Amino acid sequence: MVINYSAGKIIVTPMEIVIRVSVSGGITMQAYRDTITLYGDACVIAANSGDAKWSLTLDNQEQLCLISKETGVEIL
Repeated sequence: MVINYSAGKIIVTPMEIVIRVSVSGGITMQAYRDTITLYGDACVIAANSGDAKWSLTLDNQEQLCLISKETGVEIL
């Protein structure tokens, strides 16, 4: 599933999320399902795999719900 958001695209599968930020030079962030946390109040995806940590604020709650449904990760 591909979700467009204001800064690029989020590619979601049942096992992982890939985020492509549309900036000069490009930025790609990837995280496996078991390293992802979804925060409903702030509309944030956070990934923590030990050495690498990142977070992204989404445009709206609908995007967060789509990611939760596709990955099976519960929204906190």
